[in-house]
Amino acid sequence: MSDQPLNQDEPKLIPPDHQLTAGPPPPRKHRAVAWIGVLLVFGLVVWWVENHKQEAATPTAGGRRGAAGGTVTAITTTAQLGDIGVYEEAIGTVTPVYTASIVSQATGQITAVHYREGQTVTKGTPLIEIDPRPYEATLTQAEGQLEHDTQVLAQAKMDEDRYREAWARNSIAKQILDDQEKTVLQDQGTVKNDEGTVAYDKVQLGYCHIVAPITGRVGLRLVDPGNLVSADGGTVLAVITQMRPITVVFTISEDSLPQVIAQMRAQHSLEVQALDRSQNKIIDKGKLASLDNQIDTTTGTLKLRALFTNQNQSLFPNQFVNTRLLVKTLSNVVLVASSAVQHNGTQAFVWAVENGQAQIVNVVTGVTDNNMTQVEGIAAGTVVANGSFEKLTPGSKVIPPAAPGETGRQSGASSKKAKSNPTAAPTSPGSPAP
Repeated sequence: MSDQPLNQDEPKLIPPDHQLTAGPPPPRKHRAVAWIGVLLVFGLVVWWVENHKQEAATPTAGGRRGAAGGTVTAITTTAQLGDIGVYEEAIGTVTPVYTASIVSQATGQITAVHYREGQTVTKGTPLIEIDPRPYEATLTQAEGQLEHDTQVLAQAKMDEDRYREAWARNSIAKQILDDQEKTVLQDQGTVKNDEGTVAYDKVQLGYCHIVAPITGRVGLRLVDPGNLVSADGGTVLAVITQMRPITVVFTISEDSLPQVIAQMRAQHSLEVQALDRSQNKIIDKGKLASLDNQIDTTTGTLKLRALFTNQNQSLFPNQFVNTRLLVKTLSNVVLVASSAVQHNGTQAFVWAVENGQAQIVNVVTGVTDNNMTQVEGIAAGTVVANGSFEKLTPGSKVIPPAAPGETGRQSGASSKKAKSNPTAAPTSPGSPAP
């Protein structure tokens, strides 16, 4: 074969191992870094926008809320000297002084029910009538037997007098007179027994007429006319509870007992308040009446009883109430509003305002009552902040909020001024006033 020249237009064949390949793709970590950078830029933009919104909303706080040297509008209150009570609080149960559950002591049929449900009755008011006829008949029999035996006794005494006269004339033996004297004594015993029977039957007859044993309120009707009741039965005919006065039984811790006993030994009358469930309304006020004679070992508490006049009958038997026992009163102590006391962990402090600037002052809190707290660490007359705590920092300038009337007058004055010069062009913050 002859050698032929190569055609320049024909493609050249390159071995597979010599073919050119594309470059490797960029590493995955480079793409992650790029996304992180984008997120950082987006976060900075959002922060910048929000920061400028806050500055525009609170221009009086010095641009940044809580910045040192900024002006903060806050309500203030003044610490003052006063008296505050030391209370023991507990849950109590309203307990009547007297409760009478009336049952029948006579067997028979109920003929009448005189009371109304919920009626307030006085002692001796008729309540229920039981058929008295069987007991009246028994009483008549007893009275007849008593009359018979009384006449027998009279005859025996008459014979005794005759025998005594005969024995004085030696007409009879002494034995006959002695026997007659003993007969008289026997007849006297019989008459006495009959008198007891009559008295017993009168008592049984009285049981047919049931009256109120105490003054109080009657509960719901439990029996009706025509019902048969038994003397040995346990059927309750009516329940009466005394409403005025009434007591409240509550418990205190055994650790609080010494100071209560000390006050009672000093003949001090301890006030007890009965409050509603929310502890916002005082239902009634009473006095501590007595203490139980032993501590409950399972709970470490002691029962106390307080007496209330309950003139409005606002306390009801078996009602649960919150009680507050005034143990003692602290006099001439520094008091501030409880809302002004702040806490940093276990440390209490207040924002004291001196020369118009706020400073943190640590205090020790004591008794709290009626939204007032006893504190130690500040003097009476100290002005403290009572709001806007999140804006305060040491050195912040504190100004009181404008009164609603003052704000309205300022707005009215501005509107009036604008109306008086309607052609005046608004000025920008950087331009001088015309």
